[in-house]
Amino acid sequence: MATLLERHNQKARRDVAQRQAGGMSRAEGWRRRGPLLPALIFTLIVTQVPFLFTIWYSLQNWNLLNPEGDRFVWFSNYIEIFADSTFRQAALNSVIFTVGCVFFAMILGIVFALLLDRSFAGRGIVRTLLITPFLIMPVASSLLWSVSILNPSYGLLNWLIGLVGIPPVDWTSAHPIASILMALVWQWTPFMMLLVLAGLQAQPKDVLEAAQVDGAGWWRTFISVTLPQLRRYIELGVLLGAIYVVNTFDQIYLMTAGGPGTASANLPFYIYQRAFLGFDIGQAAAMGVVVVIATIIVATFALRLIFRSFDTKD
Repeated sequence: MATLLERHNQKARRDVAQRQAGGMSRAEGWRRRGPLLPALIFTLIVTQVPFLFTIWYSLQNWNLLNPEGDRFVWFSNYIEIFADSTFRQAALNSVIFTVGCVFFAMILGIVFALLLDRSFAGRGIVRTLLITPFLIMPVASSLLWSVSILNPSYGLLNWLIGLVGIPPVDWTSAHPIASILMALVWQWTPFMMLLVLAGLQAQPKDVLEAAQVDGAGWWRTFISVTLPQLRRYIELGVLLGAIYVVNTFDQIYLMTAGGPGTASANLPFYIYQRAFLGFDIGQAAAMGVVVVIATIIVATFALRLIFRSFDTKD
């Protein structure tokens, strides 16, 4: 009987200690999170409240040219934009810009990072020059490409192809998507290069030395050792690049204005046209909601892949 009573008292003391520890851990957690609450509240106000208003506007037939026709139409705007061929073309252009820019920028970034990972005279100067395009404002880089490089009369690119007898080309009119892609790849290659270069400098040197001792050549070492080491950095660069490039606006607005017609318009530019040129707030808001949801889905899927690779033991 005394033994049972003693066991009961020990269990009661353990329960009390666990409750006290849990209360202390919760209190400690709130003390740590407390200073972050103002920032969290501010972020929710400036991001989620406007998004909720955007959802509300997307359910209304609100055109500034016809204020008397403002009424609640539920999901009619979403049905109309998916039936709009221009919206589908703008969505396809967004995919082309994003995939094309990220792919070519990553390939060039890997090549430049491999070159900069070697020691040579003037490497610091070359590295600074290669980083410079990423530091230029998108508006300035767009003007540089449209005026100095792709201009049909005195552009640098037409001068170069003229040296081999090719007639001048009006790049932004004849090849608007390719023109915008060149400017985007030029701007985003340094960003990819820096991420890959960080991965190259973080890889253990003893593994590379062991591969050389085993007789592996440069290409075999790169494919079997270096590239798997760079996987996380490449995935991170692809994710961040895709999130930013999908919102491209400056290059399209300044280089082609979405033209000819709407041939080079992407979703952000088409939303701008519908809202500020067509004054159709309801459909523009519906397009914005669709873009945000699609971006969240893609980013969530990509983040899961990245976190899974980081959780995997090498």
